[in-house]
Amino acid sequence: MAALILSHFLLAACAGPLVRRLGPRAFLVLALPPLAATGWAAAHWSGAAAGRSVEWILAWLPAYDVWLALRLDALSLLMVLLAAGVGALVLVYCVRYFAAGDPLLGRFAGHLLAFAGAMLGLVLADDLILLYVFWELTTVFSYLLIGHGSERRQSRRSALQALTVTAFGGLVMLVGFLMLGHAAGTYRISALVADPPAPSTAVSTAIALILVGALSKSAIWPFSLWLPNAMAAPTPVSAYLHAAAMVKAGVYLIARLAPAYADAPPWRPMLLVLGALTMLLGGWRALRLGDLKLVLAYGTVSQLGFLTVLAGAGDRDIALAALAMILAHALFKAPLFLVTGIVDHAAGTRDLRELSGVGRALPRVAVVAAVAGASMAGLPPLLGFAAKEAAFTALAHGSPADRWTLAVVVAGSALTTAYTLRFLWGAFARKPGLADTPVHRVDWAFLGPPALLAAGCVILGPGVSWLNGLLGAYADAFPAPAHPYRLSLWHGLGTALLLSGAAWAGGLALFLARDPVIRLSRRTALPTADRVFGLVLLGLERLALQVTGFFQRGSLSLYLSTVLLVMLGGQLAVLAVDRPWRGAAPPRLWDSPAQAAIALLTCAAALLCLQVSRRMKAVVMAGLTGYGTALLFVAHGTPDLALTQFCVETVSLLVFVLVMRRMPVYFQENISRWRLRVRVPLALAAAAAVAFTLWVVAAARRAVPAGEALVEETARHGLKNVVATILVEYRAWDTLGESAVLAVAAVGVTSLIYFHRRTGADDAVSVPVSVPVPAPVPGAGAPGGRTAWSYGSQALTPVSAPEDNAPERTWLAAGRTLAPEYRSVVFEVVARLVFHPILVLSVYLLFCAENLPGGGFVGGLVAGVAVTVRYLAGGRFEFGAAAPWHPGLVTGLGLLLSTTVALLGYADGTALRALSYDGRLPLIGDFHIGTPVVFDAGVYLLVLGVVLDIVRALGARVDRQIEREAAAREAAGQGAGR
Repeated sequence: MAALILSHFLLAACAGPLVRRLGPRAFLVLALPPLAATGWAAAHWSGAAAGRSVEWILAWLPAYDVWLALRLDALSLLMVLLAAGVGALVLVYCVRYFAAGDPLLGRFAGHLLAFAGAMLGLVLADDLILLYVFWELTTVFSYLLIGHGSERRQSRRSALQALTVTAFGGLVMLVGFLMLGHAAGTYRISALVADPPAPSTAVSTAIALILVGALSKSAIWPFSLWLPNAMAAPTPVSAYLHAAAMVKAGVYLIARLAPAYADAPPWRPMLLVLGALTMLLGGWRALRLGDLKLVLAYGTVSQLGFLTVLAGAGDRDIALAALAMILAHALFKAPLFLVTGIVDHAAGTRDLRELSGVGRALPRVAVVAAVAGASMAGLPPLLGFAAKEAAFTALAHGSPADRWTLAVVVAGSALTTAYTLRFLWGAFARKPGLADTPVHRVDWAFLGPPALLAAGCVILGPGVSWLNGLLGAYADAFPAPAHPYRLSLWHGLGTALLLSGAAWAGGLALFLARDPVIRLSRRTALPTADRVFGLVLLGLERLALQVTGFFQRGSLSLYLSTVLLVMLGGQLAVLAVDRPWRGAAPPRLWDSPAQAAIALLTCAAALLCLQVSRRMKAVVMAGLTGYGTALLFVAHGTPDLALTQFCVETVSLLVFVLVMRRMPVYFQENISRWRLRVRVPLALAAAAAVAFTLWVVAAARRAVPAGEALVEETARHGLKNVVATILVEYRAWDTLGESAVLAVAAVGVTSLIYFHRRTGADDAVSVPVSVPVPAPVPGAGAPGGRTAWSYGSQALTPVSAPEDNAPERTWLAAGRTLAPEYRSVVFEVVARLVFHPILVLSVYLLFCAENLPGGGFVGGLVAGVAVTVRYLAGGRFEFGAAAPWHPGLVTGLGLLLSTTVALLGYADGTALRALSYDGRLPLIGDFHIGTPVVFDAGVYLLVLGVVLDIVRALGARVDRQIEREAAAREAAGQGAGR
C-alpha cells in the first residue's frame, strides 16, 4: 500500500521532464500508478467482501500512539476503485484534452497525479493524524489545480476561495481529531470505530468539529460556495476532484465514523438537516444557470447533500444505499463533466443558450451523455435507479426523522430530473431560432474514458446484486434489521417506485415550465454565498488594516511593552489558577551565599542601565549582567554552561561595539517622565514575574529527575561530561536542528544587511581611497613582488615595495593598512601573540568535551574571538588575511559535516553510532575518537562561520563606509581649496 502511494508522488516529480519529452502523451505514462492501484484493489475484492482487511503499519510517534497505518477494507476498497480508477481514465482523457506546447502542462500533470496519490492515502489511512496529513495534501493540490490558469483573475480567486474554506474546515477537524483521540486513548481509526469512547461533552464536541471539516470538504451548506467557483479549473479537474474524488472525502469520513458515532448528539441533526437543505438549494440553483459546467456543479452540490444524508443516517439499509449511490454518482457525474469538456472543445462554447444541434453532429457524444444523465435522474435499468430505489426504500422504513427526510429527498430528486433534462437539452438539442452550432469531429480516444464510465452505469444496473457482498460488508457494521435489504434492479411495484415516478413527473414539469421557473428563481434569489464570502473578506481586510494601524506604530518600545504585558498577564493568570507550589517543598532562596551575592550584583548592573546616557556604557553594563549570569552558573556547579555564557557574552559585546561605533555617543531619544513611570515598573514587574515563576517551578518538580540516570549512563561509556554527551549523542537530532536554525538566522541577518547590493546601491561605486600598504611578506607574496589577500569574494592586492628593497617586518600581515591614528602597536603585538594560542585553545575545547568543559559550540566561539581580535587590531584587510575563507563556505561545511555524520549513524539505528576508535599516539598518549567528536567538529565550523559572517557584515562593511565618507570629505575639502 505504501509503495502504491509513493509511486504516485515519485512519478509526479518526473511529470515535467516526461511532458517536455512526450507532450500530452505523457499522461499515458502517468496513468500507470492509478491503474496499478485499481488492479491491486480489484484483486482484494473477494477478501474485502468477506469482511477481511489488509493492514500496513509503521511506527511514527508511538509514544503518542500515532502510527503510519494503512488499512484496506470494504469501504476503503470502494473509494480506492473510484479515486484510482476514475483518476486513470481522467489522465487518459487529458491526452486529447490538452494541446502540445502548453508551458504549464508538466506542472499540471504532476499536480494531478500527486493529488491522486494524496486521495489514495486519505482513503487508506487508519490513523487520524495520517488522515489529516493526506486531507490537507488534497487541499493544497486542489488549490494548485483550480488555479492552473493563474493568468486569469477568476482562477486565482476561485483557488484561494477553495483553499480558504477547505483549509479552515481541516483545521477545525484537526482539533476534533485530537480531542477524540485523547478521549479514546488512541488515534487508530479502526480502534475508534470498534471501541468508541464513552459519550461525553468532549466526545460530542469532537464529533461536531470533525463534521465541520467533513461538510466543508464535501461542499455542504453553508460551505458549498467554493465548489461552483472551482469550475474555473480545467474540465479534467472538475471531473476528477469535484465529481469522483475530493468532494467525496467528507462523505467518506462520515461513512467511516458513522457505525460508531451516528448516535452522538450532534450527528444526525447536523447531517440530516444540512444535507437535505443542500440538496434542495443546489438543485434549485442549477435550474437557472446557462453554463453547462455550472449546471453540473450545482447538481453536484445537490447530490453531495443527498449522499451526506444517506451516509450519516446511521442505519444499515440506508448505509448500503449510501455506498451504492456513492459509486453511481462517480460513474454518472464524471462522464458528464468529461462530455462537457468534449462539447466545449468541439463547439468552442459551453453556454447552453448558444448551443444548438450538437446532438446530431456528435451522436456518440450525445448517447454517452444521455446514458450518464439517465442514471443521474434515476431511470431504469441503470445503476442510479437501483441506488435511488434502495435509498427510498430504506428511508421509508426508517424512523420518523428518516421519513421526513424522505420527503425532502423526493423533492430533491425531482430537481435532479429537471436539471438533468436541462443539461441534455441545452447541450445537444436543436433550439428554435438558433442555427446549428459548428463542431469538429471527436475521435474515440477522446470519447473513450467517459464512455467507459457511462458503460459502468449500464452494466452495474442489472448487475447491482454483484455489489451486495462488498457493500454489505460495510453495511453489516450497523445493527441488522429483521429483514435486511439487498440491492437489486427490481423489487416490484411499491412505495419506492411510486416515489420515483412522482420525482420524474415533477422534474419533467419543472423542465417544461423552465422559463417561468427561471424567472421565479431569479426573483426569489437571496444574495449568493460567493457575494457574502467576498463581503466578509473585504470586512476582514478593513478590520485587519484598522487593527494593524492601531498596534503597529513603528515603536519598538511599544511592541516590547505589549509582549511584556501579555507575558506578565499570562504568567499571573497561570500562577493564580494553577498554584504549582501546592504540595511541594518550599523553595530555597539559594544554595550558597555566593549565589545571592552574584545575583544582587547582576541586578545592580541591570538597574544601572536605566541611568546610563552613553550607548557604549549601556552595552558594557548589559554585558555585565550576562557575565553575572555566567558566574551564577559557576557557583551552581555548571562549568559548561558558564563557559558557553562567557563566550556568547564576549562575542555579543564585540558585535555591539562594531555597531555602536557608527551611532551617536549618547542616546538621542527623549523619554518623558510619565513614560518612564510606566516603562520601568512594567519591566521590573515582568522580570520579577519571570524570576518568581522559575523559582517556583524549580521547587515544584514532582517527577524523578533524570540527571542521575544520565550520569550513570554516561559513566558506563567511560565519559565524564554529561552535558556535552547529551548534546552530541542523546539529543544529537535536537542539536543538529538548532545548528541549522543558527545557520539560517545568520544567513538571514547578513542578507538583510547586504540587501542593497541587489537594489544597486553604493557598493557598485568605486571611490579611490589612498591607504598605505605593507611590504610583501617573504615567501607569502604573489608573483611579481605583489602581496595578495582575499576577503570574502573580494581580492585585495595592495601595491608592495620594490623587490630590491628590504621588506619592513610588521607584527600583523595587514597592520600598515590602518591609518596611523587608528593603530595601536601594543594591541598589534598582543593580537599576534594570542591569536594562535586562542586557536589552539578552541581546538582543545572541541576535543576535550567528552570529559572536560567544552564542545564544538564553545570552541567555535573561541575561534571566532581569535579572528575578531585580529580584525580589531588590524582592520578589515587583516581580517581578510586571518580568515581568507568565505564565511558562508565555513558555515555550509560545518552543517554538511554534522548532517552527514548524523545520517550515516542513523543507518545503524540512532544518530551517532557509525565510528568509535581508541588508539595511542607518540607524545599524546591514549586517545579516543568517535562520531560525536566529528559531529561536534561540524558544529565548531558552523559557529565559526556564523561569527565570521557577523564580523564581516557589521565590521568590515562599516569600515568601507567610513573609508568612503573620509574620501568624500577629503575630495570635498580639496575642491573647496581649489
